[in-house]
Amino acid sequence: MVYVLSFPFSVLQSPSTAPFKSRLYPLTPPLRRRFNPKPNLLLSFPSSPKQPLHCSSSSMPFQLSSSSQLQDSLLHSRAYWVSKTIIAWNVDIGDGSCYLYASKIAALSVTDNGIQGCDVEIKLEEDGNGLPPNVIEKFPHIRDFRAFKVPPALDAKNLLKCQLAVAAFNSQGKCSKATGLQLPGILDELFSYDGPLGVLYSGEVMSLYLWAPTAQAVYAHIFKDPVGGSPLEIIPLKETNGVWITKGPKSWEGCYYMYEVSVYHPSTLHIEKCYANDPYARGLSSDGRRTLFVNLDTVSLKPEGWDELADKKPDILSFSDISIYELHIRDFSANDNTVRPNFRGGYMAFTLQDSAGMLHLKKLSNAGITHVHLLPTFQFAGVDDEKENWKYVDSKILEKLPPDSAEQQLQITAIQNDDAYNWGYNPVLWGVPKGSYASDPNGSCRIIEFRKMIQALNHVGLHIVLDVVYNHLHASGPFDKDSVLDKIVPGYYLRRNMDGFIENSTCVNNTASEHYMVERLIIDDLLSWAINYKVDGFRFDLMGHIMKRTMVKAKDALCSLTKERDGIDGSRIYIYGEGWDFGEVAKNGRGINASQFNICGTGIGSFNDRIRDAMLGGSPFGHPLQQGFITGLLLEPNGHDHGTKAVEKEMLASAKDHIQRKGSEVYTYGGTPVAYALCPTETVNYVSAHDNETLFDIVNLKTPMKISVEERCRINHFATSIIALSQGIPFFHAGDEMLRSKSLDRDSYNSGDWFNRLDFTYNSNNWGVGLPPKEKNEKNWPLIQPRLADPSFKPQRSHILAAVENFTNILRIRYSSPLFHLMTANAIQERVRFHNTGPSWVPGVIVMSIEDGNEGVPGLSQLDPIFSYIVVIFNGCPTEASFISPTLRGRTLQLHPIQAMSTDEVVKNSSYEASSGYFTVPARTSSVFVEPRKK
Repeated sequence: MVYVLSFPFSVLQSPSTAPFKSRLYPLTPPLRRRFNPKPNLLLSFPSSPKQPLHCSSSSMPFQLSSSSQLQDSLLHSRAYWVSKTIIAWNVDIGDGSCYLYASKIAALSVTDNGIQGCDVEIKLEEDGNGLPPNVIEKFPHIRDFRAFKVPPALDAKNLLKCQLAVAAFNSQGKCSKATGLQLPGILDELFSYDGPLGVLYSGEVMSLYLWAPTAQAVYAHIFKDPVGGSPLEIIPLKETNGVWITKGPKSWEGCYYMYEVSVYHPSTLHIEKCYANDPYARGLSSDGRRTLFVNLDTVSLKPEGWDELADKKPDILSFSDISIYELHIRDFSANDNTVRPNFRGGYMAFTLQDSAGMLHLKKLSNAGITHVHLLPTFQFAGVDDEKENWKYVDSKILEKLPPDSAEQQLQITAIQNDDAYNWGYNPVLWGVPKGSYASDPNGSCRIIEFRKMIQALNHVGLHIVLDVVYNHLHASGPFDKDSVLDKIVPGYYLRRNMDGFIENSTCVNNTASEHYMVERLIIDDLLSWAINYKVDGFRFDLMGHIMKRTMVKAKDALCSLTKERDGIDGSRIYIYGEGWDFGEVAKNGRGINASQFNICGTGIGSFNDRIRDAMLGGSPFGHPLQQGFITGLLLEPNGHDHGTKAVEKEMLASAKDHIQRKGSEVYTYGGTPVAYALCPTETVNYVSAHDNETLFDIVNLKTPMKISVEERCRINHFATSIIALSQGIPFFHAGDEMLRSKSLDRDSYNSGDWFNRLDFTYNSNNWGVGLPPKEKNEKNWPLIQPRLADPSFKPQRSHILAAVENFTNILRIRYSSPLFHLMTANAIQERVRFHNTGPSWVPGVIVMSIEDGNEGVPGLSQLDPIFSYIVVIFNGCPTEASFISPTLRGRTLQLHPIQAMSTDEVVKNSSYEASSGYFTVPARTSSVFVEPRKK
């Protein structure tokens, strides 16, 4: 494999931002160990004459061995029904036997007399050939399990509606093991379905479709109101091959509904009556209490000009032209006094073109930002949709407290689960806009306002990326109000471990995209957002926990959308995500997953943690004082013990290489290649994101306390300039350009408006608003407190204004030449060179050149009509640096006009001497030299 990685395509294989999402999820509800004796009933299943079904109460007398050890065995699901004819179980029966049991009323129990309460018992024969290749490919984690043959004439479809268990008996007829079954394999084989789901609107008829093959009965409860009251109707649905269907009148539109599903639930060992929303809901009442009957094609739900929006979107010639600005909807306007109070923190704030926030976004758009990445916007838990239920702190009181006080965080955390704030990585329903951001969480208001937000951002030249979280769900089980999928088909949508319990490596309730209908739901949901809301991209949270096949199918499905048929050009939709490889999916443990190395070559982007860690130092999991390329490693020590000077020099050289190294020069870090992408649009370069400390905060933490605030501000800009001038997709956290601080909070997912404040009037960067919340930061308080207490750390308005100008200038430089965003790996290999290499390298300095060809001259083609050659020197040193290069001698290089005309007096001191190839660059400065094309 050829790894193509150009400046800065660097990345470490750490799971990076993932674990720091630490949202406050409830634990999986405790299992209720109820073994009530129930009457045995024969199932009304048609028996095959070839394989009669038997009631276990009399068909096989046996004795239990140590029944007390087996008492809780049915709480586990350690066997897998992987296909119609195979059950996989990691048990050696030797000369004994194995049986499958079923109970329609979930009456199975383990007693001194054996497995009781069953309606059906089927003997299973072991297949000495083991599991077939197709099963191992689908379930690689059970490749060594034994295969037990299920009689092919068995009526499996009806059995799957029962409580199921298998038991092993020794040669003396004593039960040695028993367990429940995991069913996704056989459900996929028998019930994979590609027809309509959700609500289908056709003339005067509305049809409901629900995929629930294990359900015994399904009813739709129809309500007039969003909450309270009795149902207008309770309609039974009829099943056809696992899909439950009913029809209703058009008069239901605008009403609400919920499903009542009677189904066996493995977490309780009982047939439960579950009340759930439609997994394909497109509208909701507040807090997702009920699903709204809503036709998104209704004219009244479309803002003026909505159907023509695709034709008015700003042009993007290539994905390589993209630059991304990551923003949280509430952060954008919650503290913006130029936004009317009823719009603050919500969708409609984006429609006010003259607000401070929108004026700032226009400024970024004019400079070159192309996409706004919105943190989760779907229906999530953690924030009440009803604004009257929100709790607040008195910010006037907090403002009077010392900058290093613990009182602010005490007041914030006291109400953090009842305020208006959460990042939103707590999915409840993926396909509906979040109600708390709407003026009214009931009815169709959230739909209309979401569309107006999209339209307004497009109007100022910005595309929209939605942050999608398909790797986990907030809730599970039959009783949690936020549980949906696990109520409809228990045990299918959520990935389970070898014991049958839900995997929680992503935080909680991991989903299983390796299962057909989970994959289908993800793709259908993406298509709905693309078609119905005309979004321009998707960022996948913990993408490595999703299968590569799912991601490729999703990309292909989106790409197939057309303006003529779907109202959107799918070929313009960019997708990227977190390709971290950890948990149960690591090393393809559940199939080929969408990790960094697996996803390369697909055109799907992934976050480049190599460049982040090399620039900042260490990783989010290392010591907070470990320094990197921009934070003073070797050249300006902060007192942390990095080792000897020789070790520090080697560390700095490694960090520099991880930033500048191209894929043709593969280096490794911890045994994994630095390079992983096969084209520039597959690497999303960043130095900060919503996870972990902000860029300004991490700079304040890692640099020596003695340096000035001006120097720290310059380092902040130096970092963003490296990202902005890299090949690949630059990604910036909102506020990086304004020296944004969260008062050194490393995980502000639930830290309220106070610690997450953005000020688009540029009067404050939010530094020093108290010690950050104790939960995730207390161990670092001894480092944090003296920094917050020192008034010299706090930037003034002049510093913020300078940072904004420097940021927009560096973006303008990126977009002043196509050479900064080359479209192919081959173009990068041909044109990009690094010069400060070898044994005589100058520490702390990166020298990059990008060469263009000349029209009509053999060799490189001409891409840039203005500049024929560019040299960028990144000086991370605390002092002025010089560099001499015979290769770069004799050129007509000059400082880029944008830098020459800027108000940054420091960068203007950069110089180049053509006769010697001698460059001089000020401290902590990125200087861009260009060679104008001869006219």
